[in-house]
Amino acid sequence: MIGALMLREMSTRFGRTPGGYIWAILQPLGAIIMLSVAFSLLMRSPQLGSSFIMFKATGLMLFQLFRVTSSMVGKSLTFSRALMAYPGVTWVDAVLARFLLNALVVVIATILILGGVVLFEDLNLLLDWPMIIGAVALTALLGFGFGVFNAFMFERFDVYENLWAILTAPLLITSGVIFLFDDLPAAAQEILWYNPLVHPVGMIRAGFYSVYQPQYISVVYALVAALLPLALGLLLLRRHHRELLIR
Repeated sequence: MIGALMLREMSTRFGRTPGGYIWAILQPLGAIIMLSVAFSLLMRSPQLGSSFIMFKATGLMLFQLFRVTSSMVGKSLTFSRALMAYPGVTWVDAVLARFLLNALVVVIATILILGGVVLFEDLNLLLDWPMIIGAVALTALLGFGFGVFNAFMFERFDVYENLWAILTAPLLITSGVIFLFDDLPAAAQEILWYNPLVHPVGMIRAGFYSVYQPQYISVVYALVAALLPLALGLLLLRRHHRELLIR
C-alpha cells in the first residue's frame, strides 16, 4: 500500500514526464548558484575549501531535506484524505509514503548536485562517509519527526500552517547553512546551538572538509529534538486521526 501511495504522488506531483523531476534538481541548484555568486562578490574565498558552490550546497541541500520532508509529511492527511476512506489505507501508510518519496527525491537531487559540483570543479576531497550519511539520516529524521507532529497540527489548527512557515523562514540563516556556525559571535552561538539543524549541517561540512573539526555538534541533542515531536505526533494522530479526517 505504501508503494502504491508513493506511485500516486509521483504521478500527481511530478507528472509523467521528466520535467517534474528535473525541476526538483534545478530549484535548489538555482538557489545554490545565486548564493554562491553573491558571496563570491563579497568574499575572496569561502569559509571552508575553495569552492563557494560546494560550501553553500552542503548546507543548503540538508536544509532542503528538512524543509521538504517536514512540510510534505505535515500535509499527508490532506493529500490522501480521499483514499483513507478505504479500509486498506491507514494514516500510517499516508505518512510513511509521503516521507519516503520526498526524502528519496531530495537525497537523489543532493547526490546529483554535489557529485556534479565535484566533477565540474575537479575538487579533490577526502570524504568522511559515515559523517555524511549520519548527517543526512539525522536531518531526514528531524524532518520526519516534525512532519508527523505537523500532520496533526496542520489539520487541527488552520492557522498553524502559516505559523510554521513563519517560524521556519529564518532557518536558512540560523542553521549554519549560509554562514559557518563557528564564525558567529559567541552570544549567537549560545542561542543557535539549540537549533537542531545546526548539528547535522556541521556534520556534513565535517564530512566534506577534513580540516573542519567542529566541537559543538551533539548528535544526542539532535536525536532528542527529532524523537520528541515524532513521539508526540504519533500519539496525537493515533488518538485523533478519525476526527481529523471528518473535519
